[in-house]
Amino acid sequence: MDVLDSFVVSGENRRNETFQHKLEQFNPGMVWLDVHGHVTAFNDVALQILGPAAEQSLGVRQTDLIGIDVLRLHPEKSRDKLRFLLETAQGGTCPVKSPPPVAMMINIPDRVLMIKVSKMVGAQGICGTCMIFYDLTDITTEPAGATPAPRRLFKIPVYRQNRVMLVDLKEIVRFQGDGHYTTIVTQDARYLSNLSLTDLELRLDGSQYFRVHRSHIVNLPYAVELVKADEGVHLIMADSERTAVPVSRSRAGQLKERLGVI
Repeated sequence: MDVLDSFVVSGENRRNETFQHKLEQFNPGMVWLDVHGHVTAFNDVALQILGPAAEQSLGVRQTDLIGIDVLRLHPEKSRDKLRFLLETAQGGTCPVKSPPPVAMMINIPDRVLMIKVSKMVGAQGICGTCMIFYDLTDITTEPAGATPAPRRLFKIPVYRQNRVMLVDLKEIVRFQGDGHYTTIVTQDARYLSNLSLTDLELRLDGSQYFRVHRSHIVNLPYAVELVKADEGVHLIMADSERTAVPVSRSRAGQLKERLGVI
């Protein structure tokens, strides 16, 4: 089954037909890598997306991309995640087993890509990697305005139970950073995404979403109670567990102001 057949759009139905139509029109970007992670070939979609990134960030012409380390085509902050993804693809004992798709944010140019990597096996064993990606930017972010600010998210791509889902931001209660991943919590579900809290914070509506702690961003309309504790302040959120989210001392005053607490 094609990867696109597994996409599911969660949330309200008013955008579903538009999303489905766009998904059906997608063409995947494909990049072939050798065993060292160097590019050996592109298809036209990959070249159109990654070519400008290389020229803008590296000063590398598109004609010079063959042979380049694929990590250099991505922003520095994304390289550890991509390296982890590539190493996962090479690991394990089964020659055909590959990791699930992982969402990655590319900000030069400002894109949201869903990436899948698969080991390629020849007569002598693993001979390289095929990287396939879909550009989800137009169905997960608002159109760019006149300013060069990052495009604002309204959907977040996540992977769950062998399906890619687009989670509506209005359904999200809070975000919690955890290593390479961010846990996304709604009122009745939890999802994993490897979009970082920093990337998310830049692309969320600051009037509604607030970073209360280095590891937590909350959706303020879901805030239930502000509680004082010996070690500080916690914000009780309206998820299924009524989670007490820690609030940094440096953010407590601003949070109280936003909530109208004197």
